[in-house]
Amino acid sequence: MGKFVCAGAMLQCSFGAAPSTFSVTDPMRPKVENKPMGNIMDNKPMANIASFGMCSSLMNPQVASATSAACGALTPQPCIPVITAPWSPGGKEKVSNMPALLDNCKCMCSYGGNISVNMPGNVCAAQGK
Repeated sequence: MGKFVCAGAMLQCSFGAAPSTFSVTDPMRPKVENKPMGNIMDNKPMANIASFGMCSSLMNPQVASATSAACGALTPQPCIPVITAPWSPGGKEKVSNMPALLDNCKCMCSYGGNISVNMPGNVCAAQGK
């Protein structure tokens, strides 16, 4: 059983240097353990998904430029996620008319990073997947 992802969950990007905190911007969402639940459309950079510290993806133009200037030595740059698709796969349950965000969901950064849920922000299991 997956767990619902709630505000305060910890996220990780495969190219990020540090974990990030998940935010839910709609305070009227259903709650688990008194925390608003996420859905698959909570994928907005900096609103729902904060920076992962430093980015080390060469697909990120800032990293590529800094690495080139350093004669090929990988030079990470500040992370600003670029996410264009919803979390996937989503749960069977609906949260604000969209599939619930579960701890097995992932989303991709346009710079190649795979974003996953490290800690869902609660201990309650979902009813089904």
